[in-house]
Amino acid sequence: MSHVVIVGTGIIGLSTARALLSDGHSVTLVDRDPSGDKASFGNAGGLGVTEIVPASVPGLIWKVPGWLIDPLGPLSLRPGHFPKMLPWLLRFMKSGSHREMLRLTSALAALIAPVYDDFLPLLDELGLAHELHRVGALWVYETETGFAADAADRELRRLHGSIFEEMDGDEARRLEPALGKKVVRAVLTPQWSHFSDPMRVVDRLREQVASRDATIVEGEAVAISGTALELSDGRKLPFERLVIAAGAWSARLAATIGDRVLLESERGYNITIPDPGVSLSREVIFAERKFVATPMEMGLRIGGAAEFAGLDAPANYARSDALATLAHPYLPGLKTSGGMRWMGHRPTTPDSLPVIGASPNRPEVIHAYGHSHVGLTLGPTTGRLVADLIAGRSTPIDLSPFSAGRFS
Repeated sequence: MSHVVIVGTGIIGLSTARALLSDGHSVTLVDRDPSGDKASFGNAGGLGVTEIVPASVPGLIWKVPGWLIDPLGPLSLRPGHFPKMLPWLLRFMKSGSHREMLRLTSALAALIAPVYDDFLPLLDELGLAHELHRVGALWVYETETGFAADAADRELRRLHGSIFEEMDGDEARRLEPALGKKVVRAVLTPQWSHFSDPMRVVDRLREQVASRDATIVEGEAVAISGTALELSDGRKLPFERLVIAAGAWSARLAATIGDRVLLESERGYNITIPDPGVSLSREVIFAERKFVATPMEMGLRIGGAAEFAGLDAPANYARSDALATLAHPYLPGLKTSGGMRWMGHRPTTPDSLPVIGASPNRPEVIHAYGHSHVGLTLGPTTGRLVADLIAGRSTPIDLSPFSAGRFS
C-alpha cells in the first residue's frame, strides 16, 4: 500500500481518492480551494453517455469563422490568446480527419461504456441515487437541414450502442410542452441522465473521503520535485505515488516533470434562472446552436458556449446573458430575469481524449484530467482506472490512446 497524493478535489480527484481508499492506500488531497467552485458546480449536470464523437470532425473547420463572428455564436477566441494556443489548434485540425475521428470515437466509446456500472454504486453510497433522473435527453433542431446534417453523426454513435429515437416537432412538444414552434425535428437519447444538483454529488463525495481518513490540504501545487509536491507557500508534501487531477491547471504541473501536454481551458458559461416560467422534464440540447437547458433543483440552467482565453483572463458574462437570449425563441414562455451567471474551465485536449495513465518520465506520477464536457460523466470510471494502475492490475480497456506521451 502506498501514500498517494492527489492534486485536485473535483469529481476526478475525489473519485480517485475513493477508489484508492477502498484499496487500502493512505490518501492526501491538495487543492487551492478544496470546497470551492469546481466545474461540477456549474456544469449542465448530465451523464452524457452518448458523447463519444470528438469535437474535431471532418468539415468542422469551415464552420469556425462563422461561429467566431457571430456575437451569439457557440465559439469565442480572444485574439491575445491565439498565439499561445496555436500548437493546440494545429493538433485539433489534425484530429479532424475521417480516420482519426473513427479511432478517437472507438477509444471514447470504450471509456464511457461502463459509466453507469461505476456511477450507480457511488450514488448509493452517498444516498443520492434519487437525484439522478434517468429520463434521457432531447436534441432539438430548428431546420430540416440541420437535422439531416447530423445523420452521419447519429449513425456513428449507433454503431457504438447509442440509441436515438427520431421525431418531428409536434412529437417533441408532446414530450416537452414548453418548446415552441421553432423546433421542427428532434431526437431522444434515452440513455442520458441528469442530476438535480451536480455540486451536491461533489460535496457529499468530499465528505465521504474525509470521513474515511483522507487528508485534505488547502494549498496551491506549483511543482513536482523529486518525491515531494511543492506548494506555493513553500510547503512540501512527500509522496510515494502522485495523481495529477487538477483539471485545466494540470498541464502546468505536468510540465514540471517534463511532460508536455496540449491542454486548454475551454471556458464554458451558463445562467441559472430560479423562476424561469417554463418547465422541462429532461435536458434539452439545442443541436444547431450548441447549447443546453437542464431542469435542476435551483432552477433552469442554460449552458454552453466555448471560449478560449486561457486560465487567467477575466470572465465575459455577456456570454451567459447571450445564452438566455438564444433560448427564448425555443422556449417562448421563458423568463430571463434573476439568473445567476457562471463561468467554468473545461480541461480540453485537441483530440477530445482525456489524459489517463502514467507519466512517460515519472512512472510513479499518474495523469487524470482533460475530460472536457464529460468530466462529471467519467469521474468514478477514471477513479477506478487510476486505482487499477497504482495497484498494478490490468485495466479493462486499453489506455494507450489516453497516454500523455501522445503529445511528445
